[in-house]
Amino acid sequence: MISVSAQFEQLRAKGQVALIPFITAGDPDLDTTAAALRQLDRNGADLIELGIPYSDPLADGPVIQAAATRSLAKGTTLDKVLDVVKTVAPELRSPIILFTYYNPILNLGIEKFLQRIYEAGARGLVVPDLPLEEAQSLLEPATRIGIEVILLVAPTSPLARLEAIAAQSQGFIYLVSTTGVTGMRDRVGKGVQQMLETLRTLTDKPLGVGFGISQPEHASQVAQWHADAVIVGSAMVKRLAEPDGLQSIAELCSSLKRAISLSA
Repeated sequence: MISVSAQFEQLRAKGQVALIPFITAGDPDLDTTAAALRQLDRNGADLIELGIPYSDPLADGPVIQAAATRSLAKGTTLDKVLDVVKTVAPELRSPIILFTYYNPILNLGIEKFLQRIYEAGARGLVVPDLPLEEAQSLLEPATRIGIEVILLVAPTSPLARLEAIAAQSQGFIYLVSTTGVTGMRDRVGKGVQQMLETLRTLTDKPLGVGFGISQPEHASQVAQWHADAVIVGSAMVKRLAEPDGLQSIAELCSSLKRAISLSA
């Protein structure tokens, strides 16, 4: 199972922009989650972000919140999600990045959590409510264990904070394209191009753009702005919940990858 950093190195060597789809584990059920991971991997995903459902998802908009609520109501737990990852990850060329909030990590214990997700096959971790000031308590053991912790920057982040986050983030830097929560929007947030240009002066780490990207046109625009990755969440989650969800996310994934490849 390849690391997040190694996957980006390979893509950069080929001049390719990464596609990172996001789905919520356990919605509509865990068997579908396993099938969805395989579908995304076969249809253009370069890395896959898998959300662990949480009862108070502060960074998520209504689509992903609803998916997490449905998943929890069906009894999805961290153990069950990791069972899916352990089964599917060895089959995938795409590294799995887990998305979770900080409280479940603290509840289990930082080292134990990191060790368990690594042994299951995850290679990256996004924790949206982890403040930079507390990140070292997670980053240090993650480095030792082999999990790359991806930190987020926002359009409101001042230059000094951008520089500090860029220095600490592992794998890549997750640029939130707009203020507010996740969700489908009509256009990519204003200022993303400038933010990418600013970050380029601070770091040579890969830059991924997410929040609000839902259409091939959005993905194409972000690729033209020389992002290293395009992250698509709510649109994937919404489609997967539909009756023909697996086929629908396969089609969206393929169309997004085509749009990125033509624009890179």
